[in-house]
Amino acid sequence: MKNIKIEIKWAICFTFMTLTWMLLEKICGLHGKYIDYHLYLTNLFAIPAILFMVLALKDKKKNFYHGNMSYIQGLISGLVLSAIIALLSPLTQWIISYVISPEYFPNVIKRSVEIGYYKTTAEAEANFNYKNYAINSTIFAFIFGAVTTVIAMIFIRTKK
Repeated sequence: MKNIKIEIKWAICFTFMTLTWMLLEKICGLHGKYIDYHLYLTNLFAIPAILFMVLALKDKKKNFYHGNMSYIQGLISGLVLSAIIALLSPLTQWIISYVISPEYFPNVIKRSVEIGYYKTTAEAEANFNYKNYAINSTIFAFIFGAVTTVIAMIFIRTKK
């Protein structure tokens, strides 16, 4: 437990950052009035997500490995962090879907049918629902975290 204390801390911080981002999306109208822009603007989330992963890896290097972290040590740390974030993803998605923005799914279902992205409401409902988002966010969190770690560790590792 002591070995992954930093990863747990950053996974919790990442979760709060995600919830804050979704709250800002809702406040800006991206889950309602401006839902047509959501598809594009939500991708900006990658910026703070990458930043948090890099900060977590730097924290691990500085405070656990005392400034001397190999690529493999960082890779393991990043994969552990990604796994914890992925484990928290269903809860995070539940809070987003049922507390922060319960109107998102009905709005995106209605709009996706209106613009012809889906032919029927049933087709849209099959895609836009908590279960689908929880599964996808869990898988995506781990993959995105792993890819970010693989790349970030090229720069963060201690070079000999």
